Amino acid sequence: MGSSTSQTPAGAYAAARRRGSYPELTRFSGELAFDFDDFQLRGCEALEDGHGVLVCAPTGAGKTVVGEFAVHLALAEGRKCFYTTPIKALSNQKYTDLTARYGPELVGLLTGDTAINGNAQIVVMTTEVLRNMLYAGSTTLRDLGYVVMDEIHYLADRFRGAVWEEVILHLPEYVRLVGLSATVSNAEEFGEWLIAVRGDTTVVVDEHRPVPLWQHMMVGGRLLDLFAGEHRDSGEPRINPNLLRKVEDAARMHAPAGLRGPRGPRRGQPPRLPRYRPPSRIEVVDRLDRAGLLPAIVFIFSRAGCDAAVAQCVRSGLRLNTPEETEQVRRIVAERTAELPETDLAVLGYWEWREGLEQGIAAHHAGLLPAFKETVEELFVQGLVKAVFATETLALGINMPARTVVLERLVKYNGEAHVDLTPGEYTQLTGRAGRRGIDVEGHAVVLWQPGVDPRQVAGLASTRTYPLRSSFRPGYNMAINLVGQFGAAQARELLEQSFAQFQADRSVVGLSRRIERNKEALDGYAEAVTGEFDELLSYLELRRKISEREKLLSRQNSATRRAETAQSLEKLRKGDVISVPAGRRAGLAVVVDPGLGPMQEPRPVVVTEDRWSGPLSVTDFPAPVEPLGRMRLPKHVELRSPRTRRDIASSLRETGISRPKRQRRHSDVNSDTELVSLRRELRAHPAHGLAEREANLRWVERYQRLSAENTQLERKVAATTHSLARAFDRIRSLLTERGYLGEGGNEVTEHGRLLSRLYSESDLLAAECIRHRVWNGLTAPELAAVVSALVYEARKDSAAEPKLPSGAVPGAWQQTVKLWTDLVDDERRHRLDRTREPDAGFAWPVYRWARGESLERVLTAADANGQELSAGDFVRWSRQVIDLLDQIRDVLGKEHPVGGTAAKAVRSLRRGVVAAGEV
Repeated sequence: MGSSTSQTPAGAYAAARRRGSYPELTRFSGELAFDFDDFQLRGCEALEDGHGVLVCAPTGAGKTVVGEFAVHLALAEGRKCFYTTPIKALSNQKYTDLTARYGPELVGLLTGDTAINGNAQIVVMTTEVLRNMLYAGSTTLRDLGYVVMDEIHYLADRFRGAVWEEVILHLPEYVRLVGLSATVSNAEEFGEWLIAVRGDTTVVVDEHRPVPLWQHMMVGGRLLDLFAGEHRDSGEPRINPNLLRKVEDAARMHAPAGLRGPRGPRRGQPPRLPRYRPPSRIEVVDRLDRAGLLPAIVFIFSRAGCDAAVAQCVRSGLRLNTPEETEQVRRIVAERTAELPETDLAVLGYWEWREGLEQGIAAHHAGLLPAFKETVEELFVQGLVKAVFATETLALGINMPARTVVLERLVKYNGEAHVDLTPGEYTQLTGRAGRRGIDVEGHAVVLWQPGVDPRQVAGLASTRTYPLRSSFRPGYNMAINLVGQFGAAQARELLEQSFAQFQADRSVVGLSRRIERNKEALDGYAEAVTGEFDELLSYLELRRKISEREKLLSRQNSATRRAETAQSLEKLRKGDVISVPAGRRAGLAVVVDPGLGPMQEPRPVVVTEDRWSGPLSVTDFPAPVEPLGRMRLPKHVELRSPRTRRDIASSLRETGISRPKRQRRHSDVNSDTELVSLRRELRAHPAHGLAEREANLRWVERYQRLSAENTQLERKVAATTHSLARAFDRIRSLLTERGYLGEGGNEVTEHGRLLSRLYSESDLLAAECIRHRVWNGLTAPELAAVVSALVYEARKDSAAEPKLPSGAVPGAWQQTVKLWTDLVDDERRHRLDRTREPDAGFAWPVYRWARGESLERVLTAADANGQELSAGDFVRWSRQVIDLLDQIRDVLGKEHPVGGTAAKAVRSLRRGVVAAGEV
């Protein structure tokens, strides 16, 4: 949190002044067992002075102290404080921390599927919950004094980032906002926007890591420093020359990664280099253990890779825990998993998972059961798990610092392609290294393999660019709520105030300057022309038309010739003697096989005068082919025999047939009437006889090119300026057409009110399904199956064909897809982002679970259908289905046929592993 420093006379004087000026900060800091860093003091002082605050500091620097001070101030003032986080796990973690400090009576938790003491003075919640409260005008907002937005840089998130901006724009002016962010390179820009939309906001930026981070590379089994001091001239870090030598030696001794060749060298070739074998995961952990660098997080970027790494370490007998620690692990695991049904433990892989934990080893990824993931986090923080193999999801928010972070690769799969890590991602991942108050220094280790250059690693490690880019854009639910609360005109103004528009408008400034510079240059070009400018412009236009007509005719002639040539080749028969006009095969040739195929152009196989044999194609003949004569050939021609080819070539020369003289082909371009007319017009043009015609035309051409560039820039500026408001207008137009907004798009209809309470990526499609009664008459398991298609999204690498339950589900699914198709057509017409296609890949598993089947049967059936579905994924998707069903129940009411069925579906899904661990 903070550093413990000896009190200097100057420090004692500053502390005395602070006690007088900031009594609440003095009281708050007195409860904590450490001295505050300068950035923490600045943030807290600004809060007590009545300002909003944005704090940007590295991971582990202790910026949450400022958020916790906002909680303290709210309690001191008798007002409320909402502490928001991007993910439920973080909310649960913060709720536990604050409850331990202030007691359960003062602290509440709201995470969508969990509601504990929601009217408390301090409420921890996910950001979506606060957004929904603001739109609903919830009474819970009364007496709200502070909102802490932890991990506020999440507003760059492509899928959920808009929620952060909605909250910032909608919060009442009197609420003080505390934004806590990782270090971003445009913190000042973000701060300027906050000042513009929220008023007085103090921006506190601290780039100092409280625990220094040392960078290393592991080459084979050797751990080497990446840097060796600084360059004398630039002061920039200098790459360790020993590391460069070691890498060069290793690269020389091994084949590049992934290279596969013959088992042994061919005669006359040098021996093939052995493939590089990186140190095993067991060796890596053991090497770190011997160097005193555990606990460590090893980032692998693959769920299967994480699970395999744990299995390898367990099988090897690697034990990182003492017998006493093993007993502690066993006790905590039993407490944390007590809610899990005993019958499900085997299918969950519980025993193997626990065995790894007892040895001090674990995996952490999105496919893990929530109860397992949270247990791993707790054990790691307590020092009872020493090595965690994780995907990059661990880098987001969860408080799990380590002494060392290891990167197996500098490439990750982003769902569509394998891409290099960015400097921002590298900084975020390695930022976990170094536990404040525990470690003197943190360590980042990159495993070397052929193709990895230490200079590339140095570039990632020394670049501090991590710009925050807004992902905000209006959606259907947002548009309905904005119109309902503010009316269309005020809603447009609100969108103009978003960070996205703020950034877009800033980007326009540079473009506008360029447009102005170009205009000055255009004036200069126009002055340089000595002739009549408009005449020269029209002359140039005539030249362009002539050039385009010539190219078109050339292409047409080429296509016609090719078709005619192909036709002539189709007529060739075995024994025909032809002339190959040019190229390496020029001369006489005899056809030994016409080479006719049903789906492609003919490729006749020939033997030439110089004994070459092979297929020819249309490209070998610029004009149609005419046989010059015929030759008798054997019924079966063995072309692989050199003797056969020699005999045929000899017979071909003896036929006495000679090559025709090459005829000059005349193009019919000159006979084209349109081209003739254009050329005549050019010669008669007033500019044709101008003395300095070509010099003038060059200036006019430059003018045209620059003018076209300026037109493009002006279009870009026009598209960027007011872009969000225009997108909002297009959404209103579509919603008006479909009856969710009244005539003119200024008032919310009954259907619109339903849509305003559906918070889903496929919100409008869900509203359409309810409106068109697609889900009426379904049983609870059937409704869960069909609704799942609106939230589930198969992993990009999944090839499994969705299996649907029988009964009413296929019909409801087809109607849902039909509504989606119609909606996408409308979206295309209105130039809007397309609603994601429904995905029925989770329908069969969720249907069986809702029907009461065991977890083992559900997962086994999914596996039999070729669907890779881990227990963790199953729970995660089930909870998302429950979330949407909960919304449908709340919107329609339990008395409504679909609302009542949704309530039953929620009850049938919320059991066993799906319910376990819900606070």
